[in-house]
Amino acid sequence: MYTFSKKLKNIAFALMILGIVGIVYGFYSAPKTIEEVEKIVAESHHGANHEAKTHESHTTQETPEVKIGETHATEDSTATNKIGTEVQHDSTNATKMDSAKTEVAPVIAENHHNNTSANENVDAEKEHKEHLLHVLHQLKNKPWAALYVACIFFLLISLGVLAFYAIQQVAQAGWSPVLFRVMQGITAYLPVASVIFFVLLLLSGFHINHLFVWMNEGVDVVGHENYDKLIAGKTGYLNVAFWLSRAAIFLFGWNLYRYLSRKNCLAQDESNDNSFYKKNFKMSAGFLVFFIVTESIMSWDWIMSVDPHWFSTLFGWYVFASFFVSGITTISMVTLYLKSQGYLENVNTSHIHDLSKFMFGISVFWTYLWFSQFMLIWYSNIPEEVTYFKFRIEHYNITFFGAVAMNFILPFLLLINTDFKRITGIVFFAGTIILLGHYVDFFNMIMPATVGDQWFIGISEISSLLFFLGLFIYVVFSALSKVPLTPKNNPFIEESKHFHY
Repeated sequence: MYTFSKKLKNIAFALMILGIVGIVYGFYSAPKTIEEVEKIVAESHHGANHEAKTHESHTTQETPEVKIGETHATEDSTATNKIGTEVQHDSTNATKMDSAKTEVAPVIAENHHNNTSANENVDAEKEHKEHLLHVLHQLKNKPWAALYVACIFFLLISLGVLAFYAIQQVAQAGWSPVLFRVMQGITAYLPVASVIFFVLLLLSGFHINHLFVWMNEGVDVVGHENYDKLIAGKTGYLNVAFWLSRAAIFLFGWNLYRYLSRKNCLAQDESNDNSFYKKNFKMSAGFLVFFIVTESIMSWDWIMSVDPHWFSTLFGWYVFASFFVSGITTISMVTLYLKSQGYLENVNTSHIHDLSKFMFGISVFWTYLWFSQFMLIWYSNIPEEVTYFKFRIEHYNITFFGAVAMNFILPFLLLINTDFKRITGIVFFAGTIILLGHYVDFFNMIMPATVGDQWFIGISEISSLLFFLGLFIYVVFSALSKVPLTPKNNPFIEESKHFHY
């Protein structure tokens, strides 16, 4: 039996406490009024304003040259007028009429100019206030978005492990049964994460936050200031009641399978036949059908719908590859930790090698999907689609391309060698990079649509990540300490214990 060490438990609590403090501070420090936003914007543009003033100063210094030119022109004009007066002395009346028109015209022109300037100033002020209001909404969204990204990331890690576990059951894999308890321990986080995540969805549905623009008031009402024709056409699917109902069904279905499969697996330990194993086999096959459908819809509902004007037919597979490899990586890292503490004596380097192969293979698969989605949309250059990548390249350049480096280039170089897949230090290092890289991947998917260009990785993002990491560690290792780490009476357990190649 595994014993949850006091040191690790304290680390988990420390992470959660730090996370909660930071999350609260993130919400507290978010701007509440337009005046606060105006101050933030003014400070951020201080350098630009200083440069503009310098440029204006140079322009003012050039003004005397223009005045000199105007003086010469005035003198020449005066001489010409004198000559004209002597020659055209008999046309005095006409000259007086022209003089009167000349005096009236500047007044009319000046009044027109003043009216135009006043209208332009009103329009500029209105546009400025609208911009500040938009920035205010984005900065208010920032702590919510940070919380949402971290929450869904760890939720989907546990879901990815659950899917991997079901695949092992259906495939009747002989190498993996010694890792089943590790997988079940990680999926113990799924019920806790589901409750927290559904609360976040409810808060969005009740307009406590504004992460999903399709929930805005009046988006489907013709004539309303928020009316959006494209979103209005999707309200049959994107409406709060249906959206929350789907989420409840998905979360309940995943957790039901997780509960029943673990129950059957524990019952198999005490069974004299394979009846519970067979039940799990059939249940896992049904779950995988349910999973592949709900996973795609989930990715549309919870991630792609933050930007309802954009869509991709590859998106469901892309999200799946991201959290699936994250789940497998987590299995590997938890296994390595338990091995370092003297547990899992039946797990050998061949098991670690197989997990590393999955980490390597799914990382390449993720890259294939990333490139396919990016290349096809970028090459076709359809405005409704390419805007998604254009905005991220312009405003999220570091994280956008950084995710490719962390999720493909580094894992590829670290794990391509067969021997490296067995070395604990290299596998753990590669796993850390993969997990951080896929957190950044989810960051890239959600943040641009929720906070726009007002992003930076600050207290809210780090604190949210720390809180859910601490909660994840506490729940997972608490679950691991409640049951034996090696299953009994599984028909493939002996094969798994002696797995070598």
